[in-house]
Amino acid sequence: MSVRVLLADDEELVRSGLSMILQADPDISVVAEAGNGAEAVHLARAHRPDLVLMDIRMPVMDGLAATVEIGRLPDPPKVVVLTTFDLDEYVHAALQAGAMGFLLKNTPPRDLTRAVRTVNDGDAMLAPSVTRRLISDFSARDNSRTAEARSRTACLTPREGEVLRLVGEGLANGEIGARLHMSESTVKTHVSRLLAKLGCANRVQAAILAHDAGLLEV
Repeated sequence: MSVRVLLADDEELVRSGLSMILQADPDISVVAEAGNGAEAVHLARAHRPDLVLMDIRMPVMDGLAATVEIGRLPDPPKVVVLTTFDLDEYVHAALQAGAMGFLLKNTPPRDLTRAVRTVNDGDAMLAPSVTRRLISDFSARDNSRTAEARSRTACLTPREGEVLRLVGEGLANGEIGARLHMSESTVKTHVSRLLAKLGCANRVQAAILAHDAGLLEV
C-alpha cells in the first residue's frame, strides 16, 4: 500500500515540484494539496493522509498552528515540516507540537522520497546534522530544562537510556540495533516503552529530551 501524502505550501510551483518528485515513486501518492494552513487542516480531515509535508510560513494559518490542529485529529497523520533553515524557532516549536521532523526545501529528490518512507515507518527525520544541531541549539538555550529532563529520564532502565541516547543522535532503529547488538524488533520495543515512560509523542520529542538531560556528547 502506498504512502498517502498531503502537500501544504503556499507556493504552487513548490507544490508542483514536490508532487512530481513524490509521485515518481510507486510507493507514494499525493492525495491533496493545500495552499495555506487552514486548508491543510481541512484536507487532512477530509482525505486522512498518512503524512503531511507542511510549510511553515503560509497565509490564513501558518504551518505551526496547522500542525497543532492536525495533531488533534483522531489518528492524526504524521507531519514533516518544510523549512529554509532560517526559521529555527518555528521548527523547534513544530517539533514540540508533534511534528516528526523537518526537511530543507532543497532536499535532493532521492532523500525526499526516502524521508517520506522513513517517517511513515515511524522513524523521525533526525539523521541530517542540521536537525541535530537545531535540537542541540535550542536545548542549550534553556538550561532550566535540564533538571526536569534528568528527573523524567531517571525512570528508564540502563538499556533504555542507551537507546534514548542513540535516538537523540539521530540513529534509526536498524542503526541502533547494530550499535547495541540487538535486533531491530527489540529496538522498536525499547523505543515504544521509553516513549510511553517519558510521555513523548514521538522520537523527535524524545531526542530533544535526551539533549535536555545531557545524554549526548555535543
